[in-house]
Amino acid sequence: MIKKIVKSYDYSLIIAIFMLCVFGLVMVYSSSMVLAASKFNNPDFFYNRQKISLIIGFVAFLAAMIFPYKAFANSRILTAIVMGSIGMLGLVFIFGYTANNAQSWLMLGSRGIQPSEFTKLSVIIYLAAVYAKKQSYINDLNRAVLPPILFTFVICLFVVIQPDLGTAFIIGLIASVIILCSGIGIKNIAKLIFFGLTLLLIMTPIIFLKRESIFTIERVSRFQGFLDPFLYEGNAGYQLINSYVAMGSGGITGLGLGQSIQKFGYLPEAHTDFIMAVIAEELGLFGVLFVLLLLGFVILKGLLLARKCTDPFGSLLAIGISAMLAIQSFINLGGLTGLIPITGVTLPFISYGGSSLILLLFSMGILVNVSMFVNYEATYKRDIEKTKPDVQGFRKSNVSI
Repeated sequence: MIKKIVKSYDYSLIIAIFMLCVFGLVMVYSSSMVLAASKFNNPDFFYNRQKISLIIGFVAFLAAMIFPYKAFANSRILTAIVMGSIGMLGLVFIFGYTANNAQSWLMLGSRGIQPSEFTKLSVIIYLAAVYAKKQSYINDLNRAVLPPILFTFVICLFVVIQPDLGTAFIIGLIASVIILCSGIGIKNIAKLIFFGLTLLLIMTPIIFLKRESIFTIERVSRFQGFLDPFLYEGNAGYQLINSYVAMGSGGITGLGLGQSIQKFGYLPEAHTDFIMAVIAEELGLFGVLFVLLLLGFVILKGLLLARKCTDPFGSLLAIGISAMLAIQSFINLGGLTGLIPITGVTLPFISYGGSSLILLLFSMGILVNVSMFVNYEATYKRDIEKTKPDVQGFRKSNVSI
C-alpha cells in the first residue's frame, strides 16, 4: 500500500515547484545583494532570510503533501482554520506594525508575518468545504451560496481596513472563481452579479464621502504612473520606466547572471514585486520564458487535476489554489509591464517574501496530496478491473463446450 501511495505522487509537479523555488532563491540573492550590502552591510541579508523561509516552507510542503486533504473539511478543523484566520487579522489591529503604508504585519521574534497572506488559503479551504457539502442544494441561493459569500466579504473588509487593497482584491477574485466553479446555475450567477452591482451602487455615496482617505496621494500616483509613466518620470512613473529599461536591456539572452545595472539603486523593490524585470535584464527572454513555462505548467496541472478529481472538495481546492497562483502571477507581471497599475503583489515562488513563500508551498503540498489521492484511486480501480474474472469469456467457453 505504501509503495502504491509513493508511486501515486505527481513528481513532475513536485520537480516544477522545486525548480521555481531554487531559481527564485538565486534571483533573490542576485537582485538584492547591492541593497543588502548598502543597507545592512551584508550582501547575503535578504538571501539568508529567504533561505530560512524556504526551509520552513518545504517542511510545510512535506507536511501538507502527507496529510490527507479531506481532513480539512472536518468541521472542527475547518472551524479552527476560520477562527484562526479571523483571530490573526484581529491581532493585526492591536499588535500589528506598519510597512509600506499598511498595518498588516505581526512580529514573531525578529521576523514579521503577514496574516492576510495565510487568509487566502483559509478562504479557499472554507469555500471549497462548504460548497462541496452543499452540492445537493447548490442552486438554493439563500441557503447554499450567500452565507459563504458574506463570510468572504467580512474577511475582505478586515484586509481592506489595514489597508491592503491588493490582497483583498486577490481574495475576492479567488472566491469568485470558486463560486463560479461550485456548480451553481447561470440564473444564480446573474443574480450574484446584480447583487454585487447593487452593493457597489449603495456604497458609492460612502466612497464619495471618504474619497480623501480612500484615494490617497500614493494610490492616485500609481494610476498616474500606469496611465502615462513618462509624464511622471520623476515620481509616479519612475519605477515602471526603470522596469522597462531593465527588460529592454536584457534582450534575448540577457546581460548575464548578477550583471544587472538597474539593481544598483535605479529600480526600487528589485527583489520583491519587480524581480521579473531583473530576471529579464540578467537572463533575457530565455529566463522570463523559463519562469512563465514553469508557472504555467503548475497552474495547468492544478486545473487538469480539478477536472479529474471526482471529489467536489478536492476539485474546488485544486481550482482555488490554481486560481490563487494564476491571479497573483498576472497581477505581478501586469504591474511591471504596465498592463495594470502597480499593486505591490509578489511573483509566486520567485519574489522575496517569507509569508508568501510559506503559504504557497503549503498550498502546493495540498495540491500534490489531492493529486496523489486521484492517482491512487485510479490505480486502485485499474487493479480491481484486472482481478475481476472474465465472466464473458467464461460463458463463451461453456457455450462452445
